[in-house]
Amino acid sequence: MTNAPLTKSTSASSITLEAANALIQAVRTAATEIGFEASVAVTDAGGHLKAFQRTDSTPFLASEVAVDKAWTAASFGYPTHVWNNYLGDPNVAPLAHHPRLMAVGGGYPILEDGKLLGGLGISGGTYEQDQQAAEAALKALGFELPA
Repeated sequence: MTNAPLTKSTSASSITLEAANALIQAVRTAATEIGFEASVAVTDAGGHLKAFQRTDSTPFLASEVAVDKAWTAASFGYPTHVWNNYLGDPNVAPLAHHPRLMAVGGGYPILEDGKLLGGLGISGGTYEQDQQAAEAALKALGFELPA
């Protein structure tokens, strides 16, 4: 045993409401340029919904999918499209049964200086369109894209 003092807390980073709303606007701009309407969700680093918007003609199921994509991206700090490869591993495959895990493109962790600030989830287009809009919005606001 050591006599070093016990560290009892950490400094947690989280996306601001202002930045979350700016991401939603950036996604809407990108989605319009790409040619689709979307539901957009932003969570904090703990996966709790911070901001959300659904365009008028986006199917209602896209709302739940967007929130789950943001939650999934924030949960481990990985984009949602990589989960398909992970779930092929028998040691990870049981996670596919988690009700919120969304292994479909369009969810990205929100990263700044290597710190996880939250998750971004987009649903309404194809998975490729959702991914493109997410990447465009994150780049436009100066957030990092995961390697």
